[in-house]
Amino acid sequence: MRPDPLILAFDTSAAHCAAALLCGNQLLGEVIEPMDKGQAERLVPLLGELLATAGAEWRDLAAIGVGIGPGNFTGIRISVAAARGLALALEIPAIGVSALEALAAGTPGPVVTSLDARQGRLYVQVFSDGDGTGPLLCDLETLPSMPAGAATSCIGHRADEIAAICGGTVAAPRKSLPAAIARIALGRRLGAQPRPAPLYLRPADAAPSRDAAPRILP
Repeated sequence: MRPDPLILAFDTSAAHCAAALLCGNQLLGEVIEPMDKGQAERLVPLLGELLATAGAEWRDLAAIGVGIGPGNFTGIRISVAAARGLALALEIPAIGVSALEALAAGTPGPVVTSLDARQGRLYVQVFSDGDGTGPLLCDLETLPSMPAGAATSCIGHRADEIAAICGGTVAAPRKSLPAAIARIALGRRLGAQPRPAPLYLRPADAAPSRDAAPRILP
């Protein structure tokens, strides 16, 4: 029995399969494997390998942290479904954490985080006491209201351009994505948490077929 809670966190919201294992404040291990596809087949074996490397078993886990996006639609669904299934089987909480929130983890003061939403657009969130925003889809011309001044840290995609607009400072994430998800999940595990759900901020790129549906013969 470990004295500190063991948290397993993972994310497949982008072109990777990423995971981290946290025991209290100690990071026992993490892995980020770049991959454009195959996350569904790789995720659970990767998690098992990470646990085995730390000498831990599934039953030792106190909670699961999972990346909920925004990002790749299919990748997000893979992680969220896995987290829900594991939480149900192990009877432990699963805590959803957005990638935008993970980027800001550990950085003090006002923070603006951003991710590539493709087609010249951005996923953006402002973290600031009193005047922060929720995650949103925008471009450089429609950025949300941001705290002005060098004290504002801009982290993520096109951070230099965002910093130039608000007078902020470009900064790097303090932690890797899976490690940040694990630490945020650790801090929330004792509170009431909704089931993790995908964070979709844009419609799917796939469009319905314009072809007429085939006729079904009696």
